Amino acid sequence: MGVRRRPRQVFEVTGGNLALDLANTKERRPTARSEEHLHEFDDLVSWGEQAGAIVAKEGGGLRALAAGRPQAARAALARAIDLREVLFELFSTVAGHRPLPEPALARLNAALPAALARLRLAVGDGGAAWTWAPAVHLERVLWPTLRAAAALLTSPDRERVRECAARDCAWLFLDRSRNGSRRWCDMAVCGNREKARRFQSRSHRL
Repeated sequence: MGVRRRPRQVFEVTGGNLALDLANTKERRPTARSEEHLHEFDDLVSWGEQAGAIVAKEGGGLRALAAGRPQAARAALARAIDLREVLFELFSTVAGHRPLPEPALARLNAALPAALARLRLAVGDGGAAWTWAPAVHLERVLWPTLRAAAALLTSPDRERVRECAARDCAWLFLDRSRNGSRRWCDMAVCGNREKARRFQSRSHRL
Protein backbone atom coordinates (compact mmCIF):
# COMPACT_ATOMS: atom_id res chain seq x y z
CA MET A 1 0.00 0.00 0.00
CA GLY A 2 1.17 3.53 -0.75
CA VAL A 3 1.72 6.23 1.85
CA ARG A 4 -1.51 8.00 2.65
CA ARG A 5 -1.26 11.75 2.33
CA ARG A 6 -3.42 13.94 4.52
CA PRO A 7 -5.91 16.19 2.72
CA ARG A 8 -4.62 19.60 1.71
CA GLN A 9 -5.39 22.41 4.10
CA VAL A 10 -8.23 24.77 3.34
CA PHE A 11 -7.50 28.28 4.59
CA GLU A 12 -9.87 31.13 5.37
CA VAL A 13 -8.35 34.11 3.57
CA THR A 14 -10.49 37.01 4.73
CA GLY A 15 -7.81 39.47 5.91
CA GLY A 16 -7.96 41.62 2.79
CA ASN A 17 -4.16 41.64 2.38
CA LEU A 18 -1.61 38.85 1.86
CA ALA A 19 0.39 39.90 4.91
CA LEU A 20 -2.67 39.74 7.16
CA ASP A 21 -3.79 36.43 5.68
CA LEU A 22 -0.38 34.91 6.38
CA ALA A 23 -0.50 36.24 9.96
CA ASN A 24 -3.87 34.50 10.30
CA THR A 25 -2.47 31.04 9.61
CA LYS A 26 -2.24 30.59 13.37
CA GLU A 27 -5.57 30.55 15.20
CA ARG A 28 -6.68 31.38 18.73
CA ARG A 29 -3.48 33.24 19.57
CA PRO A 30 -4.77 34.78 22.83
CA THR A 31 -5.49 31.34 24.33
CA ALA A 32 -3.61 28.22 25.35
CA ARG A 33 -5.44 26.47 22.51
CA SER A 34 -3.59 28.33 19.75
CA GLU A 35 -3.65 26.26 16.57
CA GLU A 36 -0.93 26.08 13.94
CA HIS A 37 -1.99 25.63 10.31
CA LEU A 38 1.43 25.56 8.65
CA HIS A 39 2.66 22.07 9.52
CA GLU A 40 4.38 21.19 6.26
CA PHE A 41 5.78 23.04 3.27
CA ASP A 42 2.77 21.79 1.29
CA ASP A 43 0.55 23.80 3.67
CA LEU A 44 2.46 26.97 2.82
CA VAL A 45 2.03 26.26 -0.89
CA SER A 46 -1.69 25.59 -0.41
CA TRP A 47 -2.05 28.85 1.49
CA GLY A 48 -0.22 30.70 -1.30
CA GLU A 49 -2.53 29.26 -3.94
CA GLN A 50 -5.69 30.03 -1.99
CA ALA A 51 -4.60 33.53 -0.96
CA GLY A 52 -3.51 34.44 -4.48
CA ALA A 53 0.23 34.75 -3.80
CA ILE A 54 0.94 32.14 -6.48
CA VAL A 55 -1.03 30.32 -9.19
CA ALA A 56 -1.64 26.58 -9.32
CA LYS A 57 1.09 25.97 -11.91
CA GLU A 58 3.65 27.62 -9.62
CA GLY A 59 2.34 25.56 -6.70
CA GLY A 60 2.95 22.36 -8.64
CA GLY A 61 6.52 23.41 -9.35
CA LEU A 62 7.14 24.24 -5.70
CA ARG A 63 5.77 20.90 -4.53
CA ALA A 64 8.04 19.07 -6.97
CA LEU A 65 11.05 21.10 -5.81
CA ALA A 66 10.23 20.44 -2.15
CA ALA A 67 9.89 16.70 -2.79
CA GLY A 68 13.46 16.65 -4.11
CA ARG A 69 14.84 18.95 -1.40
CA PRO A 70 12.93 18.08 1.80
CA GLN A 71 15.48 19.59 4.20
CA ALA A 72 15.56 22.88 2.29
CA ALA A 73 11.75 22.88 2.19
CA ARG A 74 11.57 22.47 5.96
CA ALA A 75 13.99 25.37 6.38
CA ALA A 76 11.88 27.52 4.02
CA LEU A 77 8.76 26.70 6.03
CA ALA A 78 10.54 27.69 9.25
CA ARG A 79 11.52 31.03 7.68
CA ALA A 80 7.92 31.58 6.55
CA ILE A 81 6.64 30.94 10.07
CA ASP A 82 9.23 33.35 11.50
CA LEU A 83 8.09 35.96 8.98
CA ARG A 84 4.48 35.30 9.88
CA GLU A 85 5.20 36.08 13.52
CA VAL A 86 6.95 39.31 12.51
CA LEU A 87 3.92 40.33 10.44
CA PHE A 88 1.53 39.52 13.25
CA GLU A 89 3.57 41.58 15.70
CA LEU A 90 3.74 44.54 13.32
CA PHE A 91 0.11 44.61 12.26
CA SER A 92 -1.28 43.79 15.70
CA THR A 93 0.65 46.87 16.85
CA VAL A 94 -0.80 48.90 13.99
CA ALA A 95 -4.32 47.73 14.89
CA GLY A 96 -3.71 48.78 18.49
CA HIS A 97 -2.44 52.24 17.43
CA ARG A 98 0.89 51.64 19.15
CA PRO A 99 4.39 52.57 17.91
CA LEU A 100 5.88 50.00 15.57
CA PRO A 101 8.34 47.63 17.30
CA GLU A 102 11.72 48.41 15.80
CA PRO A 103 13.17 44.86 16.06
CA ALA A 104 10.22 43.44 14.10
CA LEU A 105 10.50 46.22 11.53
CA ALA A 106 14.22 45.50 11.20
CA ARG A 107 13.49 41.83 10.50
CA LEU A 108 10.98 42.79 7.82
CA ASN A 109 13.52 45.18 6.29
CA ALA A 110 16.11 42.39 6.23
CA ALA A 111 13.75 40.12 4.28
CA LEU A 112 12.60 42.73 1.75
CA PRO A 113 15.64 43.10 -0.56
CA ALA A 114 15.71 39.45 -1.70
CA ALA A 115 12.00 39.56 -2.47
CA LEU A 116 11.88 42.94 -4.18
CA ALA A 117 14.90 42.03 -6.32
CA ARG A 118 12.57 39.56 -8.05
CA LEU A 119 10.16 42.28 -9.22
CA ARG A 120 10.07 42.96 -12.91
CA LEU A 121 8.18 45.24 -15.29
CA ALA A 122 6.27 43.51 -18.07
CA VAL A 123 4.06 44.75 -20.87
CA GLY A 124 0.50 45.08 -19.58
CA ASP A 125 -2.79 46.50 -20.80
CA GLY A 126 -2.00 49.98 -22.03
CA GLY A 127 1.49 50.06 -20.51
CA ALA A 128 3.76 48.31 -18.05
CA ALA A 129 2.73 46.18 -15.07
CA TRP A 130 4.59 44.70 -12.14
CA THR A 131 5.25 40.97 -12.25
CA TRP A 132 7.62 38.47 -10.64
CA ALA A 133 10.65 36.97 -12.30
CA PRO A 134 9.77 33.41 -13.36
CA ALA A 135 11.50 31.10 -10.91
CA VAL A 136 10.82 27.90 -9.01
CA HIS A 137 12.14 29.05 -5.65
CA LEU A 138 11.17 27.74 -2.21
CA GLU A 139 10.48 31.27 -0.96
CA ARG A 140 8.36 32.24 -3.98
CA VAL A 141 5.20 32.38 -1.84
CA LEU A 142 6.78 34.99 0.42
CA TRP A 143 7.80 37.50 -2.26
CA PRO A 144 4.35 39.04 -2.90
CA THR A 145 3.53 38.70 0.80
CA LEU A 146 6.53 40.81 1.78
CA ARG A 147 5.68 43.39 -0.86
CA ALA A 148 2.08 43.52 0.38
CA ALA A 149 3.28 44.04 3.96
CA ALA A 150 5.53 46.94 3.00
CA ALA A 151 2.82 48.52 0.85
CA LEU A 152 0.23 48.30 3.63
CA LEU A 153 2.55 49.69 6.31
CA THR A 154 3.20 52.75 4.14
CA SER A 155 -0.38 53.21 2.94
CA PRO A 156 -3.28 55.16 4.49
CA ASP A 157 -5.03 51.77 4.57
CA ARG A 158 -2.95 50.89 7.63
CA GLU A 159 -5.53 52.91 9.59
CA ARG A 160 -8.06 50.26 8.56
CA VAL A 161 -6.14 47.33 10.07
CA ARG A 162 -8.16 45.72 12.85
CA GLU A 163 -7.72 42.83 15.24
CA CYS A 164 -10.76 40.63 15.83
CA ALA A 165 -12.57 41.64 19.02
CA ALA A 166 -13.49 38.07 19.99
CA ARG A 167 -11.84 36.99 23.22
CA ASP A 168 -10.37 33.83 21.68
CA CYS A 169 -9.35 35.26 18.31
CA ALA A 170 -6.66 37.70 17.22
CA TRP A 171 -7.06 37.47 13.47
CA LEU A 172 -6.20 40.61 11.56
CA PHE A 173 -8.23 42.18 8.78
CA LEU A 174 -8.75 45.34 6.76
CA ASP A 175 -11.95 47.08 7.79
CA ARG A 176 -13.60 48.16 4.53
CA SER A 177 -16.92 49.03 6.14
CA ARG A 178 -18.27 52.47 5.32
CA ASN A 179 -18.12 53.79 8.89
CA GLY A 180 -15.03 51.80 9.95
CA SER A 181 -16.88 49.97 12.72
CA ARG A 182 -16.26 46.31 11.83
CA ARG A 183 -15.21 44.36 14.93
CA TRP A 184 -15.02 40.74 13.87
CA CYS A 185 -12.80 38.89 11.42
CA ASP A 186 -15.91 36.96 10.37
CA MET A 187 -19.35 37.95 11.56
CA ALA A 188 -20.70 34.48 10.81
CA VAL A 189 -18.11 32.88 13.11
CA CYS A 190 -16.61 35.16 15.77
CA GLY A 191 -19.40 37.74 15.69
CA ASN A 192 -22.22 35.25 16.23
CA ARG A 193 -20.20 33.35 18.84
CA GLU A 194 -19.57 36.51 20.87
CA LYS A 195 -23.24 37.50 20.62
CA ALA A 196 -24.22 34.06 21.90
CA ARG A 197 -21.81 34.40 24.83
CA ARG A 198 -23.24 37.78 25.79
CA PHE A 199 -26.77 36.41 25.58
CA GLN A 200 -25.87 33.47 27.81
CA SER A 201 -24.14 35.78 30.29
CA ARG A 202 -27.22 38.01 30.51
CA SER A 203 -29.47 34.97 30.91
CA HIS A 204 -27.42 33.68 33.82
CA ARG A 205 -27.74 37.02 35.59
CA LEU A 206 -31.52 37.01 35.36
